[in-house]
Amino acid sequence: MTSIQAENYSIHFNTEAYRHLNSYLNTVKVSKIFVIVDSNTHDFCLPKFLSNVETEVTIEIIEIEAGEIHKNIETCVGVWEALAELDADRKALIINLGGGVVTDLGGFVACTYKRGVSYMNVPTSLLAMVDASVGGKTGVDLGVLKNQVGVINSGEMVLIDTSFLQTLPDIQMLSGLAEMLKHGLIFSRDYWNKFNNWTPKNFDVLDELIYESVQIKYDIVTKDPFEDNLRKSLNFGHTLGHAVESFYLNNPTKRELLHGEAIAAGMILECFISYQLTDFSKEDLDQVVALITSLYKMVSINSNDYKSIIELLKHDKKNSYGNINFVLLENIGIPKLDCKVDNSLIIEAFDFYNNCYK
Repeated sequence: MTSIQAENYSIHFNTEAYRHLNSYLNTVKVSKIFVIVDSNTHDFCLPKFLSNVETEVTIEIIEIEAGEIHKNIETCVGVWEALAELDADRKALIINLGGGVVTDLGGFVACTYKRGVSYMNVPTSLLAMVDASVGGKTGVDLGVLKNQVGVINSGEMVLIDTSFLQTLPDIQMLSGLAEMLKHGLIFSRDYWNKFNNWTPKNFDVLDELIYESVQIKYDIVTKDPFEDNLRKSLNFGHTLGHAVESFYLNNPTKRELLHGEAIAAGMILECFISYQLTDFSKEDLDQVVALITSLYKMVSINSNDYKSIIELLKHDKKNSYGNINFVLLENIGIPKLDCKVDNSLIIEAFDFYNNCYK
């Protein structure tokens, strides 16, 4: 796959990724390399990654706990302290080897340690490959509130090795697939249609679909790096999806919910709202519901939960001047930004979602 060259960073794939990494290490004077992993990627991905790195520079490994619950300032403090204890200076290079938690948190750590050191992302989950590692958003959660603290900085490069996906369970693949489906819904009907007869087990076409998804996100964030306009479209499904995800994180009676599961539910909810407000067609709504419900289990949203989830919307990062701003769809591939939605319609959307699984 051809590398994608942005203005300030580049995205490389598979064997080309390691060639570019080693070329960088041979030409840039790095004092030390720090690889941030979680407890999963330490076991399943680190050995392969290190076997492809060609350098005489000292490599230190910093491990964090796996899971969204650990994507917080407390974990950052632990990593910052480890960097200091291991004598990381401003010429150090941080490599984030992991899923979205590792790339988001590791990027934020790199951007803030000693006021900023160089970093690279090596995403190992489908979600991180097509979403979290591309576009320069770094940061952590504030309690159960998603991505409230962070900066935008793309780092040196993104290295995507799709062979790491062979270590993932199906549910993790589906989590990443939700973001790919979103890219089709906001950007390209042709891309969306490619998923109607595909499952995560079809690895023959997976590389091609990943590449196209990365290209879509790259095109959007390049045109609007700081989310002033077009980049907001990437939040489709996330206004309600993040609220549901946050509600689950703070509720011990609920099962563990992956990001993509919440976003899949959010896309149904926001497609229904689009049907009500922006003339999104019933035919397209039915198609979205049919595909998502065929892939994802129902996320339990009881009527008693509605008020608590709606209350969490006020913390959504797209909000401005006290207004909750939704991304809706006028058509597949045509988003509408900064939409206002009454709570009564949100409740109606929750009822619609629950009926989709009956």
